[in-house]
Amino acid sequence: MSPCAACKLLRRRCAKGCVFAPYFPPDEPQKFANVHKIFGASNVNKMLKDLPVHQRGDAVSSMVYEANARVRDPVYGCVGAISSLQQQVIHLQSQLTVANAKILSMQMHQAKVRSSQTKSLRSPSSSGKLPNFP
Repeated sequence: MSPCAACKLLRRRCAKGCVFAPYFPPDEPQKFANVHKIFGASNVNKMLKDLPVHQRGDAVSSMVYEANARVRDPVYGCVGAISSLQQQVIHLQSQLTVANAKILSMQMHQAKVRSSQTKSLRSPSSSGKLPNFP
């Protein structure tokens, strides 16, 4: 059995009950490298040991996401990504509002056209009599 990515990076023997092994496979060394760089191996070890086993996978996913975001943006991390997404949502909401207003305007225009067409069809025989044809 090859050592997990954590033990490989830390240059230690990967024990049978290694807390890192299920979450940091040997074929994904950068995953642990980023987490180690941001949180430190000792802190990650403590966090994982303090959690129930069924929550560890989600915790590792969160740490990996935050670590990768911190590597890309050391100042803001995932807060920068969240802020960017919020700005996109605000922009898209305004575009949606404009599009809905245009749709409403077009629907009102179509209703007006239909109403005037209906009135023009009724106007020659407003008395209810049929027109006289020669």
